[in-house]
Amino acid sequence: MTTGVRRRRMGVEERREQLIAVAQELFSQRSPAEVSIDDIATAAGISRPLVYHYFPGKDSLYDEVVRRAADELTRRFVEPQEGPLGVRLLRVMGRFFDFVADHGPGFEALLRGGMSGSMSVGSERATAMIDEVRQAAYNHMLAHLGVTAPGPRVALMVRSWIGVCETTALSWLDGRCIPRAELELQLVHDFMALLSVSAAYDEECAELVRRIVAQESVDGTLGDLVTRLIALAPQDSLDSSA
Repeated sequence: MTTGVRRRRMGVEERREQLIAVAQELFSQRSPAEVSIDDIATAAGISRPLVYHYFPGKDSLYDEVVRRAADELTRRFVEPQEGPLGVRLLRVMGRFFDFVADHGPGFEALLRGGMSGSMSVGSERATAMIDEVRQAAYNHMLAHLGVTAPGPRVALMVRSWIGVCETTALSWLDGRCIPRAELELQLVHDFMALLSVSAAYDEECAELVRRIVAQESVDGTLGDLVTRLIALAPQDSLDSSA
């Protein structure tokens, strides 16, 4: 005679969703290269062969996890195009760092080239997915700037800033030595700094700077950047220009 509670049998889609959720959790704690099919099976409470019944291998499961993560990260860049740009970008950066904090090792592995060793992915599919996220972030930024057909300098500036965001996030994960809130604000300031430098060479960028500044208050997010920069100038040079 058997005793105990019979485990409920999961349907195909329910089991697939469970395995994806388990893999997401494991990949958020360790680099995907360090997570084995056995680890996933154990965490899901099933056998290794049963994992292969739902996914051909770790590559396909990893791709599905990346797809979900990429979709989620893309949603973090969605922001109503209302109010000063600095405030909007600061909210976006807050959601971006929420994602980075929740998906640490997996996010780092993905941006540093994905999985290594015998894995074939970090894969072209996964790389294509993260490129889709970058393109979505780029498109959202152009929308916030009110630009539909960017010139080469605007395009370069926005893509450069997205790269700065990625690099900053990776650096923050390596010890989290700088307070996250400071980095979020700094990235907003970085955007304006890159645009302002580009404005010295390009009239389209200069017009964007003028438009953005006109919407900002003195004590706003980007006004804070001006205050910080002024504080760096020697007092005697400020007195002579008064």
